[in-house]
Amino acid sequence: MASALDEVRMEEALDVAALADRSSSVLEKLRSSARDMRAEERREPSFPIGKAAELVGRTTAAIREAESDGRLEAPPRGENNRRLGYTLAQLNDMRGTFGTRPWRAPGDPCSILAVQNFKGGVGKSTLSVHLAQYLAIHGYRVLLIDCDSQASATTLFGYVPDLDLGEEDTLYPFLREGERATLEYAIRKTHFDGLDLIPANLRLFQSEYELAARMARGQGALLNRLSQGIQSVQDLYDVVILDPPPALGAISLSVLRAANALVVPVPPTVMDFSSTAAFLAMLDETIQDLQQYDLAPQLAFLRFVASKVDENKSMQRGLLELMRQLYGNAMVRTPLKDSAEIDNATARLMTVYELSGPMTSKQVRDRCLTYLDGVCGEIEVDIRRTWPSHLARLRKEGLA
Repeated sequence: MASALDEVRMEEALDVAALADRSSSVLEKLRSSARDMRAEERREPSFPIGKAAELVGRTTAAIREAESDGRLEAPPRGENNRRLGYTLAQLNDMRGTFGTRPWRAPGDPCSILAVQNFKGGVGKSTLSVHLAQYLAIHGYRVLLIDCDSQASATTLFGYVPDLDLGEEDTLYPFLREGERATLEYAIRKTHFDGLDLIPANLRLFQSEYELAARMARGQGALLNRLSQGIQSVQDLYDVVILDPPPALGAISLSVLRAANALVVPVPPTVMDFSSTAAFLAMLDETIQDLQQYDLAPQLAFLRFVASKVDENKSMQRGLLELMRQLYGNAMVRTPLKDSAEIDNATARLMTVYELSGPMTSKQVRDRCLTYLDGVCGEIEVDIRRTWPSHLARLRKEGLA
């Protein structure tokens, strides 16, 4: 009888292995197809002169004058002799020439912003990547750290994490080894000038067990490890964005310890709202526990973003209004609505900000960009409010 049961269990194990192999094979074909499609696309964003002038904070006449007198290099021209558009690197050169870089002053704190919720499927990585790219487009120096072994943020930068990256390319060695003094080894440039990435892959999941085991043996100071790593490179950046796993584990605690700002994406559904309520209760309990060890985060701001919003659904409209009443000024005014433009872009391992044209229609794309820019713009103002050097400018702009 025992041998028969053993045979059944062995067959089940073999079936699972076979299913896993087949699934991995199909997944790799899908990823390869998406990566091939992406390779054919122009990945670096470009901007016509009107948009460039708006982003740089100067007139088109000022840009043309700087090009004519040699202070700036003019963009290349196409076959019809029309300008092809300015790259983000060229925009940053303009900012340097005109003195309009929005960087924080050396005495301002680096904004270390975690986009966090303990439930998956809330749009956490989508928001993290679009926010990082928005800030880079607007001239900030940004580091995005993918702390989630699912590596969704990493994938949106064109990587197949478990094929293109080894564990030595992620946070894993730094969290595991005490001898590394900096995170510089893991930083990668991206196709967005001014935006760097520390990627993730599945091996990062192993560090959850290792950190938890070592913390259980009394090595609670390990929660400081990520914070120390960020401190080693933060002078290079204005903003560090953290995309943690959707669970309360050792890495999420490390992210919470390192962050000085928190953005919580919440779809207006009953399940997501109830999960967020539980998240806030756990967050409060966790912060109190960390206070006993002098490890509690000092948050400059906490913001809630209504994500994946479909206002055609009456239940969502009602919950969205409830969230606005409940969270008050902590709620980002602009909802991040569900959009086919985002869905189609992410299916190609891309974002809306890097597409050269609409994937659906111009109307849908423009509406999607309005919501993305609205959400990211409000968070940008929150970040700038933490920098003393920006307060006078914010008052002048009516945003203080």
